Amino acid sequence: MRVTIHDVQAMKERGELIPMLTAYDYTSARIVEAAGVPLVLVGDSLGVVVLGYDSTLPVTMDDMVHHIRPVVRGAPSAHIVADMPFMSFQSDVKEAMRNAGRLMQEGGAHSVKIEGGARVAGTVKRMVESGIPVMGHVGFTPQSAHQLGYRAQGKSAETAAVVVEDALALQEAGGYAIVLELVPAEVAQIVTERLSIPTIGIGAGPHCGGQVLVLHDLLGLYTDRDYKHSRRFANLADDGIAAVSRYVDEVRKGSFPNDRESLSMNGEKLEELKTRLAGSENG
Repeated sequence: MRVTIHDVQAMKERGELIPMLTAYDYTSARIVEAAGVPLVLVGDSLGVVVLGYDSTLPVTMDDMVHHIRPVVRGAPSAHIVADMPFMSFQSDVKEAMRNAGRLMQEGGAHSVKIEGGARVAGTVKRMVESGIPVMGHVGFTPQSAHQLGYRAQGKSAETAAVVVEDALALQEAGGYAIVLELVPAEVAQIVTERLSIPTIGIGAGPHCGGQVLVLHDLLGLYTDRDYKHSRRFANLADDGIAAVSRYVDEVRKGSFPNDRESLSMNGEKLEELKTRLAGSENG
């Protein structure tokens, strides 16, 4: 059975902390599914960690749909949340609904995530009324990085109040959960205590109702990135580089593949093949 937004709310009401991770393809989805992750985000972060862009802004709707589909197949029990990419919802409510519909109808996502607070609350309300479950995202919003800067939000009393107000506006609009990114732990605690829906933190301290990380960061698949708010639970980049280096070395030495790793032909059939080839040469 798929995890639903009602299951997510029940987790909060039971006091369970909610783990959430990103996945961008069938293989990564299989990993998080096997580990029992209930919420899987197909984030527009795929632009950076999979497609090699320097931000999330170039990610398109077609990119998102393409990556959601294998994640849905690879994680048959998890609730799949799809990011709405840059400019897929900002300009027009009808366009936002149409694009959210694509993520669910074509991609197979079960809900969408939208960045922004009070300014997008009207859009969120209309989407929810149309049957589209929406997860909010406030604090630092990567799609607004050129405007906000790559820095924490809510560090002053004034800006912290905005974070709280944004979260409340999204809850009022019908959002079923809210991501809090790069806000002080004290602010995240206030938001979490004031909301009746779950908060999911990333760089927002330990008081949120759950946590989300980018899978590639968790697994240590990058050697050149180390975020303060993240934690490497493995160092697979180092392991992968070492493994590939051994492969390159063994191919060059001729020790891969060995006899055990090679297919063998039946001796009688091999002799028949040689006879056939000899006959064709003589002919």
